[in-house]
Amino acid sequence: MPPRPTRLTPLHVVPALLLAALALSGCKRSPAELPGASAEPAAAVRELAHTLQRNDLVGYARAAVPPAHYQRLQQAWSEDRSRWPLTQLPLAERLPEVLDTLSAPDAERQLQRAFDAQFGGQSASLRQAAHSLGLFGVQYLRNQGDYTPEQRGHYVQLVQALSGWAEHAPLAERKRAQAAIAQLSAAARRTGLRSDADLHGLGMEQSLQRLGPFLGELKTVLAGYGLDLDASARELRTGLVSQQGDQAVVRIQYPLGGAQIDTTAVLVRRQGRWYLRDTLHEVDALLATAAAPHTAPAEAPTAPPADPAASAKR
Repeated sequence: MPPRPTRLTPLHVVPALLLAALALSGCKRSPAELPGASAEPAAAVRELAHTLQRNDLVGYARAAVPPAHYQRLQQAWSEDRSRWPLTQLPLAERLPEVLDTLSAPDAERQLQRAFDAQFGGQSASLRQAAHSLGLFGVQYLRNQGDYTPEQRGHYVQLVQALSGWAEHAPLAERKRAQAAIAQLSAAARRTGLRSDADLHGLGMEQSLQRLGPFLGELKTVLAGYGLDLDASARELRTGLVSQQGDQAVVRIQYPLGGAQIDTTAVLVRRQGRWYLRDTLHEVDALLATAAAPHTAPAEAPTAPPADPAASAKR
């Protein structure tokens, strides 16, 4: 993720160390690797992160699931029974609508008008909203939802980090918003995707190929607001916590905004390769649903035809 303008390190916080920081900046060493960094499960997690750093959504999809699953997911996409891996995104069902809005001929004018009406000059309100949403999100994640312990711990850290970033990001600056809207609108138009029908028509691979550059532009925009997702992927470290047969626990650390995320993930080995267990559970369930036969909706019972003789007697 792009280095945030507000991101602080101990070298910035302690003025007495400023000269030392400047002197050492030219010989700054990379953080030490985590124990077990060379193990296959740890390397598999880094591979996933690096595909996203390259905006290679097809590469991500291929690395995230076994080859047989990938082929079945392509088929399910063509049958309108899946939009994986887009379903892993927040509000994935709104993606076609977002692309359509950004691609409209007058998108820049309409979106700027909406920004001015809702957010322009509202720095304090946006900071308070970010803080409140962060508190609500953490409370929900800790007490609600069907999450594994690993997911719950990771998501709590994500919400806290993003809330902290949003509290300090220049989200209400008009000129910055104007440039971001123009950049994202141009990127959305280049995808040629404006509806779910477009995603269906192109198929999974071509849709992901077109969305890759859009992801890159989105990351650039976020970097301008101090949220450097490429830095998060680039600086991600992994190590092996434990491995028993075909299951392993991997430790994952990466920067996000001004925070450091420290979490674990369970991986499982299938056909000699390692995959995130939660991703495989999601995909297995999706494919099971996609394989189920379509059932036509039950028709309402129709009244039996009237008996002419009975009607005559009445």
